Amino acid sequence: MKEFQAIIQAYELYKTAEKKIALATVVQVDGSAYRRPGARMLVSEDGELTGAISGGCLEGDALRKAQTVIFQQKSMLVTYDTTDEDDQKFGVGLGCNGIIHVLIEPIDYQCDINPIELLKIALSDRIFCRLITVFSVKYSKQEQVGTKVLLKEDQVFGDKDALEDTLWIQVQEEITRDDSNHHIIRKYEAFDTIQVFIESIKPVIRLFLFGAGNDTVPLVKMADILGWEAVVIDGRKNLATAQRFPAALKIVTGSAEEVVQQLETDSNCAALLMTHNFDYEAFVLADLLPLGLPYVGILGPKKKSEKLMDRLGMNGVTVNQATIYSPMGLDIGAEGSEEIALSILAEVKAVLEKKQGTFLRNKTGPIH
Repeated sequence: MKEFQAIIQAYELYKTAEKKIALATVVQVDGSAYRRPGARMLVSEDGELTGAISGGCLEGDALRKAQTVIFQQKSMLVTYDTTDEDDQKFGVGLGCNGIIHVLIEPIDYQCDINPIELLKIALSDRIFCRLITVFSVKYSKQEQVGTKVLLKEDQVFGDKDALEDTLWIQVQEEITRDDSNHHIIRKYEAFDTIQVFIESIKPVIRLFLFGAGNDTVPLVKMADILGWEAVVIDGRKNLATAQRFPAALKIVTGSAEEVVQQLETDSNCAALLMTHNFDYEAFVLADLLPLGLPYVGILGPKKKSEKLMDRLGMNGVTVNQATIYSPMGLDIGAEGSEEIALSILAEVKAVLEKKQGTFLRNKTGPIH
């Protein structure tokens, strides 16, 4: 998501400066690669890059291809085969064992539904979207259909007429059947020469940080680096200030009984209780539970959370323990507020992505 934000920001600057640009998107990977489908890189006519499609080894060649696209104003599909261990073509002997297909599209500022404008629409609010990109590996030398349609709930943005009617129907049926919110790449039987990349675009992760103490400061800073949104909530107006948390999306101050009602939540939000005030957190937790957040973390020892559960139980509040993480954070041996913040953010990411947070070296098969 941080990459999307950087690309959109660069796009606006180039548009003002009237610089010609092209967008490179990884649309399919066979085998392993450093970046997965959906990785993007914006290229300007004078060679400036925003974003990345690899670990740095493909960017140079993709830059040259993108400048050709800018000059010809025609999209192209470029395939990079990194399966040859001895192939030094792209720089350093990648050893990725993958075939990477990159779609490069010229960006027309006059078109209000160009690929980056569609990304802007997707990120304009907190609604889950699907972005549709059509390409052909078999006919990679020909101009590609490209990124044409954005689906946002019942709304359709873009040019669905660029897709054949039968293909459009099959794409819609695919999306209806799939509820995983993961990317989908399909080659439909009726269209054996083209592939469709159905990209899931989720809202940016939003953290509700209850507590404006010193241990919250690194959490807000790290969240900002990740491109996440942080909302700081506390009853202490002298601590919950924009001066202390300049990167926060919002500062909310108020009593424990009233603050949760001021929050807008969805399934890509997490709440972190770190006020060091037992009574405040008991009230807040009672109000948070009905919202169904996928992650509610409680800072402190297990005994504290057990007492909180007992307090809620005595008040007739039903607690879904599956979404309560206490003590919150992954076990990485964290010491100090910065390392604890790292362990908490890692756990939040793992939970929202439905991952276990294990060592990648212990996984069998692809890591993605």
